[in-house]
Amino acid sequence: MKIQKSAIGVFLEFADEYLNFEKTPEKNIFWLDTMEFLCNRLGNPQDEIPCFHVAGSKGKGSVSMMIASILEENGNKTGLYSSPHILDFIERIGTCKGPYDESVYEKSVRCLMESVNSILSEELPGKRPVTWFELVTLLGFLCNKNAGCDYSVYEVGLGGRLDATNVIKPKCCCINQIELEHTEFLGDTVEKIAAEKGGIIKQETPVFVAAQNDSVRNVFRNIAKERNAPIYFVDEVSKVSSITYENNRMQCKIESSFFKRPLNLSLAMLGDFQTKNAAMAAIAVKQVLPDIDESIIETGLSKAKLPGRFEIEKNIVFDGAHTTNSIAFTLNTMEKVFGRDLNVHLLFGCAADKEVEKMSLMFKDRFSSIYLTKPGNVKASDIDRARKAFDDAGLDYFCCGDYLKAIPYALEKSKEAHAILLVTGSFYLVSEVKKYLLSCKCLGTDN
Repeated sequence: MKIQKSAIGVFLEFADEYLNFEKTPEKNIFWLDTMEFLCNRLGNPQDEIPCFHVAGSKGKGSVSMMIASILEENGNKTGLYSSPHILDFIERIGTCKGPYDESVYEKSVRCLMESVNSILSEELPGKRPVTWFELVTLLGFLCNKNAGCDYSVYEVGLGGRLDATNVIKPKCCCINQIELEHTEFLGDTVEKIAAEKGGIIKQETPVFVAAQNDSVRNVFRNIAKERNAPIYFVDEVSKVSSITYENNRMQCKIESSFFKRPLNLSLAMLGDFQTKNAAMAAIAVKQVLPDIDESIIETGLSKAKLPGRFEIEKNIVFDGAHTTNSIAFTLNTMEKVFGRDLNVHLLFGCAADKEVEKMSLMFKDRFSSIYLTKPGNVKASDIDRARKAFDDAGLDYFCCGDYLKAIPYALEKSKEAHAILLVTGSFYLVSEVKKYLLSCKCLGTDN
């Protein structure tokens, strides 16, 4: 097979023929036996590199990036597998510094396609079809192997127990905060969702868990006990203090018995919650690499950045927050960075399965102008429900269901008002705004 296009382009054409849960959610399509079958055919590339596994309702992307950044600073070539991407699919598979060489993708894509194309349908477990995310995860395994990584970091896609990544054998697991999300797939209580997330806990493998309520803590404690896995709650083994903001960076101190001395951090990733993510990442790395110097951890964390996580570009703040808690954190960070009285506009759009009624109540008396739209055309959205929620919350807003029209309108109005524009509610909306701005640059405009 000769690859003439980019390897990733060829792969995406190939993978788009398979069911894509991100675009078309369906129930009862998750089984680990399919991934185990596919990995076996490829020689189990996921087992060849020591790795970290990160789950949670929110913050798992930040923790994954922070772990990878620390390891890279320590001189360890580190593969980073995460989702979703903001502008380019290649963001999902590479390192914290960017993509691999094209040769890595070409070799990996060729190997994967040849293997999958040779499978007879009756060979597949239960004769069930392969899914898009399974293929993407396989490609991540192969790329990290073919790139010669020293370590890999894998972010869970959805849930944990039956997620395609859950065939790995990590050195440690991390589980961030739990909240109600994807309830039609993971369960309708935080305890049920925690049980799904806790599915990544492995036999005799350390697990680090973010602060949780007591019932959720007990879920994780019980799973860890069953699997004889040492469990550490980050808020119990670390203390964060001295949080300040200056020049779009955040300073803080983190103390823990895992460290030889307190960490003094200057983070580019903003928000008080990011200090907790940094604590989790630092402790997880220290568990696996106990001799790593604290100064390397500090430098690695200082370099960690992630698109769409309170990302500031001129007068625009991009934040993919899409749950009630994450929206609350974003609004809190806006006040910490810009102050409460600053002129701020809001461009908001969320997927149909989000708690827009609760989120809309948080926007009251915070923005001088609000623009409501759909978050793009990738995921289903319900603009009528969102409008009702905004009406019930007593908000004064402009609504346009066509995001291709709403985006330039919001950008132009915020520019005219010399206002900060917060783009939030969905990573897909963040992606669409960034795509629009890139197209404007290509056209030579200054929007």
